[in-house]
Amino acid sequence: MAIKILVVDDHTVLRSGLVMLLNAQTDMEVVGEAGCSSEARKKIENLEPEIVLLDINLPDMNGMKLAEELIAENGHLKILFLTMHDEPEYVGRVLQIGAAGYILKSAADQELLNAIRAVYNGEFVLYKGLKENIAQQVRKRTKGTEKLVEAQLTTREQEVLRYVALGYTHQEIANKLFLSVKTVETHKAHIMEKMKTKKRSDLVKYALNNEIIKSGDQ
Repeated sequence: MAIKILVVDDHTVLRSGLVMLLNAQTDMEVVGEAGCSSEARKKIENLEPEIVLLDINLPDMNGMKLAEELIAENGHLKILFLTMHDEPEYVGRVLQIGAAGYILKSAADQELLNAIRAVYNGEFVLYKGLKENIAQQVRKRTKGTEKLVEAQLTTREQEVLRYVALGYTHQEIANKLFLSVKTVETHKAHIMEKMKTKKRSDLVKYALNNEIIKSGDQ
């Protein structure tokens, strides 16, 4: 079954190009497109997409604010930002609101397609060029937040958690640690069970609080 996607961007030409690219994939279907937040809300309600490909700059509302509201209303909806903004401080905000990923418009077509598939499978995806400063930015955003459940993680689980928190896909983690994707998924499931959470943002907070990732990690 194809992944149902809603494209939200105020540039008509860009939307058209994205629609052509995504609909050319056998496992993806663009069920609709919108140029503003109000239109996006109507399309989400009527078309029930699984992933919303969202820009930050919208004419009637900031995309970050829209994403925050949508996620609060529907925790199953996956928001993948596609934007021109490469400032690292946006990353912390993305994690704080619980979005599924952040990709730049300068990314190659295949990187975007891989990101959509990874998000659909429950992964958090971060544009490779932004991973360098993620720890510093997320620490600013998560400072003073609620204390997370203490979890006794094995060495391998800590290794997997480090890369998950840095925004690597399951396949990238598998390649780095010489594991199968299935093994990576199993480790991640065990980590979330031990932490008693289903939120990706909690994994990042835990990794930072316990110095599993540090500023400058990538």
